[in-house]
Amino acid sequence: MDITSLVIFLAIGAVAGWLAGLLMRGGGFGLLGNIVVGIVGAVLGGFLFGLVGVSAGSGLVGSLITAVAGAAVLLFIVGLIKRS
Repeated sequence: MDITSLVIFLAIGAVAGWLAGLLMRGGGFGLLGNIVVGIVGAVLGGFLFGLVGVSAGSGLVGSLITAVAGAAVLLFIVGLIKRS
């Protein structure tokens, strides 16, 4: 992975974490928190989309959709754990 790919990967993670925070009525988690939520969400989203046989498309937009969906699921699960 070259530096350009790493920067794009981190940018997608940050945007996905921020969008998921907005969707799940969170206020965001700062830049580093958004990146972490977005990256973990991208992994989770890819796993979940693979389980149900759904593809969000390829390229930047597909990656962003998958990451946002996974990050939203992650934030939902974290919210459930925090309530109990």
